[in-house]
Amino acid sequence: MAMDANKNTPDALTEAQSLLLIKEMIEVSRSKFKRDGILFVVWGWIQFITFFFLSYLPSVLTPGYQIMSIVRPLRVILPVMGIAYSFYYIFQQRKKVQTYIGVSLRYIWISLFLCLVLTNLIQFNVLHSINFELQHPIFMLFIAFAITVTGGILRFRLIVIGGIIFAALAYIASYFALQEQVLIEAIGWVIAFIIPGHILYTGRKK
Repeated sequence: MAMDANKNTPDALTEAQSLLLIKEMIEVSRSKFKRDGILFVVWGWIQFITFFFLSYLPSVLTPGYQIMSIVRPLRVILPVMGIAYSFYYIFQQRKKVQTYIGVSLRYIWISLFLCLVLTNLIQFNVLHSINFELQHPIFMLFIAFAITVTGGILRFRLIVIGGIIFAALAYIASYFALQEQVLIEAIGWVIAFIIPGHILYTGRKK
């Protein structure tokens, strides 16, 4: 019996060490993700400004030519600035601690971007046009999936809740016309990105 106990001990220790290693990896990734919350903040504000101030309000208020001459370029400039900052931030972070989970999450968000592009291509191949009233809810659903998976991997309940709410808003948006969908999506970016992003980034030193 003593020999059996000794044989089981290394296996038990190995399993315990593996669980500890996984826990440490998650904790390191959680700590790093709090710093990465700045990307949630940046993209949350970019998308909220784009959808609410540059898309929804102009459709409701019908501004003049001079205002629209500023609004239209901003719809392109803001996302380009966001992409440029994201690449810069990721490049800077490469010099610091890299984790398996962190790299995995990066692949999730890169895959999300590719899925959004392919969705438009597939829709155009089938319908020979882009149905924006269909596009918005589908895009929101993809984004909600990425948010929820991210929160689940890192055990961040706030992120998971944000993803679930974003998915619910995607379903609600499908009942409305494009103008209202834009407003609903703007609200989604506040709930799922801006609020969690600020909370994460503020608590990065804790």
